[in-house]
Amino acid sequence: MLKTRVITALSLLVVLLPILYFNYYPAFAVVSALFFSAAIWEGVRLFGGVGRSYLVWGAVALLLLAAVRYFGSGPNIRLLFGLCVAIWCLYFVPSLALGLPTLASVGNRLVAGSYAIAIFGCFLAIVVLFHHSPLYLLSVLMLVWAADIGAYFAGKAFGRRKLAPAISPGKSWEGVISGWLLVLLMLAGFSVTPALTDTFPVRLLAAWGWPTALAVMTLLVAASVVGDLFESLLKRRAGFKDSSNLLPGHGGVLDRVDALIPVLPLAALLSFWL
Repeated sequence: MLKTRVITALSLLVVLLPILYFNYYPAFAVVSALFFSAAIWEGVRLFGGVGRSYLVWGAVALLLLAAVRYFGSGPNIRLLFGLCVAIWCLYFVPSLALGLPTLASVGNRLVAGSYAIAIFGCFLAIVVLFHHSPLYLLSVLMLVWAADIGAYFAGKAFGRRKLAPAISPGKSWEGVISGWLLVLLMLAGFSVTPALTDTFPVRLLAAWGWPTALAVMTLLVAASVVGDLFESLLKRRAGFKDSSNLLPGHGGVLDRVDALIPVLPLAALLSFWL
């Protein structure tokens, strides 16, 4: 399993690193659209979709390119990011405590449509942040990855108090706190590295200072945990271990980006204010 995970990860890096290094937007947009299409396809499976609905929802990936082309970075796209943040705050976060409607219900379709909007907002935010610079996008992604890695290893080592045992038994409060501390260490490291001046954490510090930056980092870590838990809730309801097998050794695309779905629209929205 480890060998398969490493091979898949290296294969993805071979594709993505040259695009990021050379800042080649057309290729990045195409890759983003493909991953978005896969994420929507997996989402349809999690919500009980069958048959041709896979192809119909997969075709929605074209909206990613169309939105960037016609909306740019103006007020329309900010409204979309604001809508995504509102969906998570008002709808998905309460669902972690209240549960989800059954797959055969009308409520399930409402959740499915809202989650599709959230996924779309996430991938659109990826493209918008890339437009600023690949390094800027990577700085946001690294914060989420650090929170996830810190939580995983600390949780394995000394996790005792379960965070949400009914949803994801492997997650612990000790792991979440460790991931949060690692993110704060990254914030400090970014702040003293001159080459990282034009990154999300450093611009956040420059604009709003340490107290607000610490609060924002805490909010982003909390959002990443919520995104992970919500996808786990969807998989548990559908009876799936992974969202798909598209990424051998890693599961599906949603399994890799679940923590990013609530974080990236929020980070993009904040970036407009920096």
